[in-house]
Amino acid sequence: MTTTEVPRDREQRKREVLERLENEMDIWVASADTGGVPCLVALWFVWHQDAVWLATRPTNPTGRNLATGTRAARLAFGDTRDVVLIDGDVEVHSREEVPAAAAEAFHRKTGWDPRTDRAVYAYYRVSPRAVQSWHEVRELPQRHIMRDGRWLD
Repeated sequence: MTTTEVPRDREQRKREVLERLENEMDIWVASADTGGVPCLVALWFVWHQDAVWLATRPTNPTGRNLATGTRAARLAFGDTRDVVLIDGDVEVHSREEVPAAAAEAFHRKTGWDPRTDRAVYAYYRVSPRAVQSWHEVRELPQRHIMRDGRWLD
């Protein structure tokens, strides 16, 4: 890929973001505590019913951050030349309260079922509010593909 390539249109970028959400295993999760101290960690995830579902221990910094304060997260895929940033609102579900379909989707994708783990895990549903996607500088002007929870045309 070079910077002379024609920029992808919004529909192609949306399609490729949705493919990554279906196929990637790890996603970067950025959160902050109530004092603004940031935390960045990669977690397994599943894209289920138009939301990203994560699982982590509620006592970990990420679990605490997602459950308190603004209940917001920024998610990202790892490649710096094919950027996807997702800003979303977080809902917390204990392993006893998580919707069975979401937990089963997570289990099918990752092979791990946090509901049966000896340690206590919670599930975090991140509903996308904004999505940006771009390949290098040529796509920066049209990088926004979702705003206010709605895909842009």
